[in-house]
Amino acid sequence: MVGAEGRVASAIAPGPDVLVSWLEKMIEIRLAEDKVMEIYMQGLVPGTVHLCQGMEGTSVGACGALTPDDWVVCTYRGHHHALSRGVDLVGFFAEIMGRENGVCGGMGGSSHIVDRSLGMLGSPAIIGAGIPVATGAGLSAKLRGEQRVAVGFFGDGACNIGTFHEALNMAQLWRSQVVFVVENNQYGEYTPYRDSTALADGGNIADRAGAYGMASAVVDGQDARAVYEAVSLARARALAGEGPTLIEAQTYRYRGHSRTDPGAYRPPGELDAWKQRDPIGILGDFLITEGALAASGLETMWERTQVAVDEAADVAAEGGWPTIQQAEGFVYAE
Repeated sequence: MVGAEGRVASAIAPGPDVLVSWLEKMIEIRLAEDKVMEIYMQGLVPGTVHLCQGMEGTSVGACGALTPDDWVVCTYRGHHHALSRGVDLVGFFAEIMGRENGVCGGMGGSSHIVDRSLGMLGSPAIIGAGIPVATGAGLSAKLRGEQRVAVGFFGDGACNIGTFHEALNMAQLWRSQVVFVVENNQYGEYTPYRDSTALADGGNIADRAGAYGMASAVVDGQDARAVYEAVSLARARALAGEGPTLIEAQTYRYRGHSRTDPGAYRPPGELDAWKQRDPIGILGDFLITEGALAASGLETMWERTQVAVDEAADVAAEGGWPTIQQAEGFVYAE
């Protein structure tokens, strides 16, 4: 990573056991979203869903760089953030199905899976709304002298919203202990980001940090280890009082923007090309090459995780429906 002052740093690489756990988590996310689509088609999911398959490397790598005390603010496309942060599978599926045994009591649904006990502060459905929340959380940590940071996840489309620029400006001005992670999945809904984002020729979204004197990095979002390194360094900078960092993780979503989007706007061959660099495949191949995992072990991991996902969804579906009285309890704070 190159900081605002032009310095270059490095991070300590995670060990084989940690990387194996990351691989299993990415497989869990992939299979959990397959299950989400299955129960959606069965009519068990109120509303719509926004899936993140193909983007697992960004969330797992970033969350792998955090401590339990750190905060996370994500978006409505946040299944991978929630599971990467450690949300229970049963509570995950129950929330998506609107059941009272969900992590938010069935009040949030697919777009709002958060767990305060895991440092998840929210997942706003309004584009860019979480960026100033992360900025404020990071500032509160600084003012309290706490060794924690806030990480704000958002998509490329949010980088054209006023709150993006306002939050970056104030975060740098205040030296907030925040790390901004742009998950550039190449499309803002149905529009390629370069068709809606003014950048210098060949430039990147991360370049916008330069206007505020902020450190930045562009990383391969398909490589969880690369994301981990960038977030680790950004976290260290923030805790050292050197200010925030804008990280652009270049990734891709395999499915459409939402359930009703067939993705017909993609150029021929684009999806297949990105799948050649699947984040699960990249990390799995690395671990097998390094001798940290056998091919048979990887197959077993898929099978074991599929069983866990199926069982969790079945248990979640047995939950009851929240009542009007329970809903009223979320309207006002005591």
